[in-house]
Amino acid sequence: MGHGYSPGWRKLTIVVLRPLLFGLLRRDWRGRGNVPRTGGVIIAANHISESDPLALAHFVYEAGRYPVYLAKAALFSTPIVGAAMRGTGQIPVHRDRADAALALKDAEQALVDGECLMFYPEGSCTRDPELWPMTGQTGVARMALTTGAKVVPVATWGAHELLPYKKAEQRGLAGSLKKGFHPFPRKTMQVIAGPPIDLSKYEGLPLTKETLRAATDDIMDVISELLGELRGERPPAERYDHHRVLEERRRAAKDAEAGGVPGPAEPADGAAEKSRAGDS
Repeated sequence: MGHGYSPGWRKLTIVVLRPLLFGLLRRDWRGRGNVPRTGGVIIAANHISESDPLALAHFVYEAGRYPVYLAKAALFSTPIVGAAMRGTGQIPVHRDRADAALALKDAEQALVDGECLMFYPEGSCTRDPELWPMTGQTGVARMALTTGAKVVPVATWGAHELLPYKKAEQRGLAGSLKKGFHPFPRKTMQVIAGPPIDLSKYEGLPLTKETLRAATDDIMDVISELLGELRGERPPAERYDHHRVLEERRRAAKDAEAGGVPGPAEPADGAAEKSRAGDS
């Protein structure tokens, strides 16, 4: 069974959202020519705000593709939002599925059918205090190596000023942002797309944890470099590992409750081990 959608629903979202986004946001767009006009493709981007999906979708649409996102399955059962998501061909992610390959089955079919699939390898908005990309989950690498789809790396910057992530770390750049929605003055959404990432060295290899982790790290390295280009800064040598941070904080809390010597509650910014990321 192929990936389905309603052309009418897609046209409606374009008519409603496109002029709204042109009016709401300024644009600094680079590299739209790196987004293939046809065929299944994965757009792999960093995630800094709950508002950056709209900015990224606008960029991709103006590059000639209709964006298809993965979203929590529960959203598809809501009356209005669910109807729009089903009608435009967005893809539900069933988080209760234990097997990562099964959880991504619908996404893989969409790629085979030639869709432009939007993906945030981090799995959520970054918790890095300076808003650099965290360690990535392996879903993008798995899909690319399974389907042969190209992975186009994209970095975005500016959405954090429009709508800071409410669960961000309360330190560093993230901690300095005022919470809430701030449409005025108009914010500039910077988006840059790089050439498709070369993953040919992994083709034909078994999809082991080691293979998927190495391919994922390659993807995140390119996204981080692109973000550094937008920010005019060098990305940190090591990515923030949110899963490791949570483990250390839980261990510190347990030690404190037991009356033992507490471990570090706040690890050094960016001191993350790539090998300890949570794989999808």
